[in-house]
Amino acid sequence: MRAVGFTPLSSRRAFVNPDGPRRTAMASVVSLRGTSVTLPAVVTVLLLLMSVTTVQSSQGDKEPVYRDCVKQCVRTNCTGARLNGFLSAQPQYMALTGELLLSTGWTCRDDCRYQCMWTTVGLYQAEGYRVPQFHGKWPFARFLCFEEPASALASLLNGLACLLMLLRYRSTVPRQSPMYHTINAFSLVSLNAWFWSTVFHTRDTYLTEKMDYFCATAVILYSIYLCCVRTLGLKQPGVSSMVGVLLILVFTSHVSYLTFVSFDYGYNMAANATIGMVNLLWWLCWCWQNRRTLPYWWKCGLVVMLLHGLALLELLDFPPLLWVLDAHAVWHLSTIPVHFLFYSFLIDDSLYLLNTEKLGVKVE
Repeated sequence: MRAVGFTPLSSRRAFVNPDGPRRTAMASVVSLRGTSVTLPAVVTVLLLLMSVTTVQSSQGDKEPVYRDCVKQCVRTNCTGARLNGFLSAQPQYMALTGELLLSTGWTCRDDCRYQCMWTTVGLYQAEGYRVPQFHGKWPFARFLCFEEPASALASLLNGLACLLMLLRYRSTVPRQSPMYHTINAFSLVSLNAWFWSTVFHTRDTYLTEKMDYFCATAVILYSIYLCCVRTLGLKQPGVSSMVGVLLILVFTSHVSYLTFVSFDYGYNMAANATIGMVNLLWWLCWCWQNRRTLPYWWKCGLVVMLLHGLALLELLDFPPLLWVLDAHAVWHLSTIPVHFLFYSFLIDDSLYLLNTEKLGVKVE
């Protein structure tokens, strides 16, 4: 039996609207060119960006029952005395805006959308339909200020694993090792990416989404540079320098296009898949060439195969188990052990390079 006033829901599968990328009014702010921007203006823009949530149309938020619910909720609760009551009752961690620009910023409208999302999900389930997506995402049960608790936790654990192994690398490998500084820089780039991944899964806003995407791309590009230095740069530093400049230009062009032209999700995916394949093939070629001389080569080969293989978990794309654990979270959780194997390879290889340099042996 249908709820009173409930418009029949479509039985189609949940989908992400193919009409285009998520856009907000704030997109026009960052697309201005040729203007003089003062420091206070930059800070103001960043604060505004942190408070703007990303928008993408999906089946759930297209439903009249959802839209009517949000309108009614906002009209009833988000003005006048009721709004003041909402703000006073909101926990501090839900409205946090700190000096570090780490904003969770749940507004009254956001809370209405969250509550109406679950109302719509309940109606879908009561009618026997598949759970839909809302604004390009599956419905997640909010925990404290975390929008996607499992993914946020997994990102944090990845960052901690990376930090732990970086400290182990620094305590094991002398600074004189040829790859020492390059690997340290790579680790910092990775830590930055996992930081923004944690922030993004805590609170999805215009800025946190962009930082998550851009920093992930930076990790792949720096991995290519790391491979270039290891395979060519130790014998021909000029080559690795030119490749480094090229990769910086690629990254700058990529970020500029997504920021000032169009945040195209299809293009971003294709670009990352392309550079990821370059990274994979380059490392695998090096592993194959050194399989007879370096007993630890298999660690590197296994790492790059695992990282690209585990990424296929994203294709599962199922509604979150217990409204917490989705395919993206499973993917992030599965990559945590890979850090330990990768840094084990980096330690072995750095010590090998140091020893061969002392002995004057040709580096492979």
